[in-house]
Amino acid sequence: MLEEFKSFIAKGNVMDMAVGIIIGAAFTAIVTSLVGDLINPLIGLFTGGVDFTNNYAVLAGDVPEGASLEAARETGASVFAYGAFIMAVINFLIIAWVVFLLVKMVNRVKDAAAKQEEAAEEAPAGPSELDILMEIRDALKK
Repeated sequence: MLEEFKSFIAKGNVMDMAVGIIIGAAFTAIVTSLVGDLINPLIGLFTGGVDFTNNYAVLAGDVPEGASLEAARETGASVFAYGAFIMAVINFLIIAWVVFLLVKMVNRVKDAAAKQEEAAEEAPAGPSELDILMEIRDALKK
């Protein structure tokens, strides 16, 4: 059974999947930072710093007037946090757009590399050294 497990782990698919998960986690950190640290502040400049996170409706319980969502939750009240959901949807759309642009850029680079390889393969090879020497020999015989 141990040998089967070693064989399973050593297969390329499992190792490829592990590498993909690790790279995916690192990529997630990069995209999250890009959106949170660079894109959201720029959007905040153009929208006047609009943030829906603290918009909520109290379903049950007592919450002081003007309390933040966190303070409302700490009171034990039942809150319908529609603002946090709206911000999550906005952040998802921004992240999805950034990932789309990154994948599009990577695909463009891969396509360009594939075209260069095809062009290199299609380019006719010039005559070899042996062909040239044979032509010279044949020309000298005449």
